[in-house]
Amino acid sequence: MTAPALALLEFHSIAAGIEAGDAMVKRAPVERILAGTIQPGHFLVLVTGEVADVTEAVDAGLLVAAEFVRDRLLLPNVHPGVVAALRGERATADAESLGIVETATAAAGILAADAGLKGAEVRLNQLRLGDGLGGKGLALFGGSVSDVEAAVAIGGDVVSDQVIRRAVIARLHGEMWDNVNGSGRFGDHFAWLPS
Repeated sequence: MTAPALALLEFHSIAAGIEAGDAMVKRAPVERILAGTIQPGHFLVLVTGEVADVTEAVDAGLLVAAEFVRDRLLLPNVHPGVVAALRGERATADAESLGIVETATAAAGILAADAGLKGAEVRLNQLRLGDGLGGKGLALFGGSVSDVEAAVAIGGDVVSDQVIRRAVIARLHGEMWDNVNGSGRFGDHFAWLPS
């Protein structure tokens, strides 16, 4: 994704999300659209592109299904670290401290991650959205204690109405770093699924 803008609409109706996504790409020439379900029965539509096109697409989506919007965001100049995290990249090295912003929605998780990265000298260890989280967002920052404290404060303040919990853990134990740097899903530690 090389475009300067990213937007996400989060719906509590799957049908409304599909309708909105269709209206969005029919209305504006966005660079990319990604859409699909997340737990528990929500629907996300993410678009990227030039700022004006993304803004126009969001307006079209809201025109069709605003009453079903659970949360939304529009980032005209998204931080490259957020883009990397959305591609699935993870920073797995230990850091002096770990910062956590847990949000009620996926959109708020992205917004908190973007604000924290822009406001402090930290790295985004992970950005987890929706699936396996009951629809929540989770931004995990690594860096010095003071920088992580700043990122968690800034990121959490931007989405304060959606924050479930913020935490800063200095000198996270090595075994906990191994767990945090993994998938984050408890069941992945075990061979519970049939082969």
